[in-house]
Amino acid sequence: MEKKFVKESKIVEQSQKDKVEELLKSIKNSKNNLLNMYNNLNLAEGELVDYYIYRIKAEEAKYDYLLKKMKEN
Repeated sequence: MEKKFVKESKIVEQSQKDKVEELLKSIKNSKNNLLNMYNNLNLAEGELVDYYIYRIKAEEAKYDYLLKKMKEN
């Protein structure tokens, strides 16, 4: 059995502009996720309430982290 090897490609650093654009996109996605989860929480019943609260707390932590990173840039 013959193994094929893939040639390694060079890792190219992102420019500062690309990093900021990617960060902005992540912040917008996180904010939209939070809004959707809040809406779902309002409609949730039973055990799903705990599930959405857990997801909201996790997404809020991610959103706060992304905002902090953006302020650093």
